[in-house]
Amino acid sequence: MPRQKSTDTKIYVLDTNILLHEPHAFLSFKEHDVVVPMTVLEELDYIKDSKKDVARDARVSIRAMEDLLHEATPEDMLAGVSMEGMGAGETAPTGCLSIFTDLTMAESQQVFTSNENDNRIINVALHLQKTYAPQQVVLVTKDINMRLKAKGAGLAHVEDYRTDQLISDIKYLSKGYHTFEGNFWEQVKSVDSRTEGRDTIHTVPRSVLPEAYVNEFLLDDTKQFAGLVEAKTEESLEVLDLGYDRLMGRHAWGITPKNIGQALALHSLLDPHIDLVILTGPAGSGKTLLALAAALEMVVERNMYDKIIVTRSTPEIAESIGFLPGTEEEKMLPWLAAITDSLEVLHKHDENTKGSMSYIMEKANIQYKSVNFMRGRSIQNAIVILDESQNLTASQLKTIITRCGEGTKLIVGGNLAQIDSNYLSAVTSGLTYLVEKFKDFSGSATINLDGVVRSRLAEFAEEQL
Repeated sequence: MPRQKSTDTKIYVLDTNILLHEPHAFLSFKEHDVVVPMTVLEELDYIKDSKKDVARDARVSIRAMEDLLHEATPEDMLAGVSMEGMGAGETAPTGCLSIFTDLTMAESQQVFTSNENDNRIINVALHLQKTYAPQQVVLVTKDINMRLKAKGAGLAHVEDYRTDQLISDIKYLSKGYHTFEGNFWEQVKSVDSRTEGRDTIHTVPRSVLPEAYVNEFLLDDTKQFAGLVEAKTEESLEVLDLGYDRLMGRHAWGITPKNIGQALALHSLLDPHIDLVILTGPAGSGKTLLALAAALEMVVERNMYDKIIVTRSTPEIAESIGFLPGTEEEKMLPWLAAITDSLEVLHKHDENTKGSMSYIMEKANIQYKSVNFMRGRSIQNAIVILDESQNLTASQLKTIITRCGEGTKLIVGGNLAQIDSNYLSAVTSGLTYLVEKFKDFSGSATINLDGVVRSRLAEFAEEQL
């Protein structure tokens, strides 16, 4: 059991889904003590040998705890082992990690008498709350129903894991562009312009947009000015003049943007200096279609890349993909129907649509891959399209991004209003984390596509339902 401390420190009880979401989460609580119930270790043990994608996360978490506790005696594990040197800096205060088993608890100490795992974990938290009062005991879980059950059973403090949550509300998520009221140039007190080849670059005071970040687009209400922040200093911003009409006139694989958001996205997608493009927005805003059109343009027409790899988050893919017939690519086809739908749209005017699609898929070397099998690869000189990424955690996205080798461009798309994961919300999704972490990286660009262009039916449903 954790050591008795002052009321300035807390005792955090971790649920299994926290360690699957972030395997080293137990190191994130600074000077506070962390308790891992034996039930959590049992669940991790079961998951680590499964075929689920989170099996690796379970193994990583188990090994991390073993590194800390391998020399501890059974008494030490119960009392708590200091996490000094494992997490934050050496001078930072650290708490203890302990393993608690509910087998030692008498039935009279248990609020829930059923043997369900969630109930056993809640019982541990309630027991610690009673034993260590007035010290605060907090159950940390991503399971919303478990949080409700715990509160209903009398647990005073229940939280979601928010260490990797960078914003408090989705409305604060970076859109990738800033729109000025009125005319942009009327708000600029001084400007120094220069020409580099075909490009015009304006140096304007930083006070125009103090919170600007690299690769943020600048627009105004006149629908004439459009710029891109290429660099910044404490005093100034370097803005590439793009021109509103020139942006709207861009095209890729026969399609042109229907609104300025799509125009900004197309510019970033076709920019060879951008390694990561993040597209967010509602269903029907054109994320997948734009990504595929730009990819075909760069692979087939411009010969800038060798192939297109398409993958996506697939709920329960580890259980379901094995039962589908055929090769890996054939198994993935039902999950990647959005890509084939977009291919059909791009070639709907061809006389032989199916023949044209087959030719282009072979010419562009389009490969459908399971996200499960991306780990361990090193992808060179390719365009990787990751669709439906809102259902991935930050850890899972990191695994995919680190697979991208020299000359590879990654396009990440997702709709934060359509999250299927049981344990993720719009603010805790890996897609949200990615947008905020990479928003000031010179090799990435983020665009929030605002507006449904699929059909008037889709637009009405998005707005009214």
